[in-house]
Amino acid sequence: MTPHNKEEIIKSYITAYNNFDLEGMCSQLHPDIEFIYIDKGEPNLTLNGIEAFKAQAEQAAAMFFARKQEIKAIVYGDNHVEVDINYTGTLAVEFPNGSKPGDKIELKGKSVFQFHDGMILKLVDMS
Repeated sequence: MTPHNKEEIIKSYITAYNNFDLEGMCSQLHPDIEFIYIDKGEPNLTLNGIEAFKAQAEQAAAMFFARKQEIKAIVYGDNHVEVDINYTGTLAVEFPNGSKPGDKIELKGKSVFQFHDGMILKLVDMS
């Protein structure tokens, strides 16, 4: 796979994410996807397999009226691609930290993608 191919897959995944298009997101994922979410340096969530990913993605989508990941930079490694992301969202539900529906959040983070057979095999999101 060329870096261009990987970048196109990543952009398709992020576009689908921004549009709440679960099928579009999953079409870019390997059936054996490993997803890890790291919050403030600590693993917060680990999922294995497309079904577990779909279930979590549906739950996460219901928490937002709107959401957007914007690519700020892409760095190509030997077997991975690191993407610096700006994230914005408008909450649809109350969060345990006291945030209310309609509140806006803004985060800076990084996503690391690994590929196999032309699909995303591993995705690590860090905020």
